[in-house]
Amino acid sequence: MTDLRYDVLGLGNAIVDVLARTDEAFLLANELHKGAMRLIDEPEAERLYAAMGPATIISGGSVANSIVGVASFGGRAAYIGKVKSDEVGRHFTHDIRANGVHFATKPAEDGPATARSFILVTPDGERTMNTYLGACQNLAPADVDQETVAASAFVYLEGYLWDREHAKEAFRTAAGMAHAAGRKVALTLSDSFCVDRFRDEFLGLMRGGALDILFANEHELKSLYQTADFDTALAALRDEKVLGVVTRSAEGCLVVTRDETHAVPAFPIEKLVDTTGAGDLFAAGFLFGLARDRDAVTCGRLGGLAAAEIIQHVGARPEASLKALAEQEGLL
Repeated sequence: MTDLRYDVLGLGNAIVDVLARTDEAFLLANELHKGAMRLIDEPEAERLYAAMGPATIISGGSVANSIVGVASFGGRAAYIGKVKSDEVGRHFTHDIRANGVHFATKPAEDGPATARSFILVTPDGERTMNTYLGACQNLAPADVDQETVAASAFVYLEGYLWDREHAKEAFRTAAGMAHAAGRKVALTLSDSFCVDRFRDEFLGLMRGGALDILFANEHELKSLYQTADFDTALAALRDEKVLGVVTRSAEGCLVVTRDETHAVPAFPIEKLVDTTGAGDLFAAGFLFGLARDRDAVTCGRLGGLAAAEIIQHVGARPEASLKALAEQEGLL
């Protein structure tokens, strides 16, 4: 078996976030569904950028944020995602490498620009995302490095990848390589609207043995099982052959297996500023904990600690050392 070099390898959409504060009136005027993520084309991206207020530009991408979080905990992290060889793509590449993440995916020399997500944050901290996938959609099986996959304890995949066929095949390729090497595969459902589009395929991945760990929030879980009742959805998840991790915002999380369910409270915060990246960083803490053989409750607390750090400032990358915070809490 290939020696372990990485705790977690992420595959996801390599995106640069463009964040701006806004209000409910702007969302209504632009027919935006608060709290949701929608895919947009390049003309709409340019229109929205022109209409939104002063912006902060920060490297993002759901699983990329998670992988940076793993590195902030002191974990060994790697990432696979597609950017173009343009200014935005170079910005993304610099940022993820500067955070200590191994990132060697070859950039595209032509085709669509590096992806951008226009994130509008309302005063209550809720974020509404408008994503131009650009070069992301051209992630392909050839970009999945077998040696890196085999050297990673956990391979973490992004539900958003399911929007494009090439990326979907890259997803399947990575999962197959990971299991062939005796590694574990985790998936985040990403967004309830994403689940609505690909429910049967996500269920098929779980039930076909492609997944070992599933991350979801309450809305995504209810969408997956087509029920308005959370307990019904939770019971359905309990019957699956996966470790289920369900985040519940201020209520913390539930860690679910066929045999037991652990409820882990959220970490207290001083002020909610921006929920962007809360789920991403929760997954970072949880997967880091698993990679270090921590029990389910400790993994949930590590996830909650990272989520609490990220929602108290703008942006989805940690501003404080998660390792230092975890040590202060006695979790490492």
